[in-house]
Amino acid sequence: MSDTVTDRPPDGPPGSPPPERPKPAGRSRARAHSIADGVAVIQAHLRTLPSSPGVYRMLDEAGNALYVGKARNLKKRVFAYTQTGKQPARLLRMIADTVAMEFVVTRSEVEALLLEANLIKRLKPRYNVVMRDDKTFPHIMISGDHAFPRIAKHRGATGPSGQFFGPFASAGSVNRTITALQRAFLLRNCPDSIFATRSRPCLQYQIKRCTAPCVGYVTEAQYAEQVASAVDFLSGRSQGVQARFGEQMMAASERLDFEQAARWRDRIRALTNVQSHQDINVEGIGDADALAIHEAGGHSCIQVYFFRGGRNYGTRAYFPSHDKTAEPAEILAAFLSQFYDSHPPPPLVLLSDEVAETELLAEALTLKADRRVEIAVPKRGDKRRLIEHALNNAREALGRRMAESASQAVLLDGVARVFGLDAPPRRIEVYDNSHLGGTNALGAMIVAGPDGFIKSAYRKFNIKGAVTPGDDYAMMREVLTRRFARALKEDPDREQEGWPDLVLIDGGQGQLGVVREVFAELGLTEIALVSIAKGPDRDAGRERFFMADRPPFSLEPKDPVLYFLQRLRDEAHRFVIGGQRTRRAGDITRSPIDEIPGIGPRRKKALLLHFGSAREVSRASRQDLEAVDGISEAVAGLIYRHFHPDA
Repeated sequence: MSDTVTDRPPDGPPGSPPPERPKPAGRSRARAHSIADGVAVIQAHLRTLPSSPGVYRMLDEAGNALYVGKARNLKKRVFAYTQTGKQPARLLRMIADTVAMEFVVTRSEVEALLLEANLIKRLKPRYNVVMRDDKTFPHIMISGDHAFPRIAKHRGATGPSGQFFGPFASAGSVNRTITALQRAFLLRNCPDSIFATRSRPCLQYQIKRCTAPCVGYVTEAQYAEQVASAVDFLSGRSQGVQARFGEQMMAASERLDFEQAARWRDRIRALTNVQSHQDINVEGIGDADALAIHEAGGHSCIQVYFFRGGRNYGTRAYFPSHDKTAEPAEILAAFLSQFYDSHPPPPLVLLSDEVAETELLAEALTLKADRRVEIAVPKRGDKRRLIEHALNNAREALGRRMAESASQAVLLDGVARVFGLDAPPRRIEVYDNSHLGGTNALGAMIVAGPDGFIKSAYRKFNIKGAVTPGDDYAMMREVLTRRFARALKEDPDREQEGWPDLVLIDGGQGQLGVVREVFAELGLTEIALVSIAKGPDRDAGRERFFMADRPPFSLEPKDPVLYFLQRLRDEAHRFVIGGQRTRRAGDITRSPIDEIPGIGPRRKKALLLHFGSAREVSRASRQDLEAVDGISEAVAGLIYRHFHPDA
């Protein structure tokens, strides 16, 4: 792809640098622009624009992207914006706000479409349809770099070091499926480091979820058969697997080995359990995604069903951000390109509505997947019934969302009334911290707004240095300082999204005083700040609220605003405690060998296989360490000095 960026009027001298963009003047001081001003900016670029495929960006006075679009012919597409009589009110507002443009020339319209989707997700322009909640989906992984592969949940990029099956709609559906698959195929789920150091079977063997390859209870060939059966089942060849299991059960029964027959029966039941957890099934669908959109009141919901190997791997609802005048087909097309920008598309994508440029979208997805991808809108049969099912779910999900939003708006009005705010807060940040006797100290921030909790904005803060047990003030000071000092560094004029209207602190008068000092040092005195503490005997419902220049106060026990604030505080507490438990679990499983610089996973594995445990490694002599495969004399000295610093 060749990039051509244009950011200067065409009549400037060739090779001259682009003019400096107007400096942000703050929201309150931004100058007004007319439609004619925006058209003039667009026309200034037209004479030098090529008639090539590419992507264009419209920028506002602060340099933020207003809109990202792709074009088969950049010159013709951009020229269309100068014909203001043909533009809807939404685009006229966008044209008026445009003070600069940037362009990227691509080799094909397909490349332009892929780049457009990537930029929209990254920049989140105001006038584009923007997909929200773009988290990676979990997969089931069967590792491929071990003689006895493990089965595990995997989230993130898939690679060549294993086989991946999914995506699943949620972590819960993956966990349930893995549990059932372990009962059926008896595959290990332990990390390689644990596997290498086992001297006797673990609980998984005792509860009949593993064949204990770690201690030689099963040969490599026998275990490979277990893995092959699991792969067949996850790849959609389940009938053959169940038939083989049935034959084994009958053979054991004929030998009068009823205990073995009962084991095969239980494994068949486990397979049936995996297949029975389906909301809807479609005969012969194979690998496919079904997307259905429902729009009402200027809002929309897109319901996505995932089918792999003919089985339903779950469903998820999305609520994209878009202009109220956008049409469902336009929203669905924009969502489609952004959704598959980070998720591998299946061979078949079923839609509820016809979208523009279906062939172009299919070509782009084919290029991304490196195999043919078909986009279809079924009109009849089982696939149409699937789409109707997805439409009903989208309709119900949007109804719930809009009802929750209405209730949320009432609660935010109440928050503004209780705390004396000028307007209902659009972003509330809640802070809490936790530690265990001064160790594993962690701070956390959760965020809420008009649409409820904004989990993509949650943050954890690893507290640096030792914390004196009970010194919550120091922890709170560090967390708030890091959060807002960084925000000021990235956005000194405070023009971007992400600044809170209200900050809630879990604590009392002391925590409030600490955070007020932090805000005063950073010059953030206009952000509303409230501290919430439980009442006498830490009785929920008798919370006391602390604010500057106002005596502490409480709310009526049955006030809905009190319940809302309690829920915010409890969510922050849940988030920070969960993070601390994760860190503590990591500390428990971490080996002292991990602390030795230059010792990676391969050498660590060799040491553990040779000595059996980290304790024995720490007791080994230099000569014994040198005897380990892959450990040179220099590395042996490094390891020895780590455990014997006085030697």
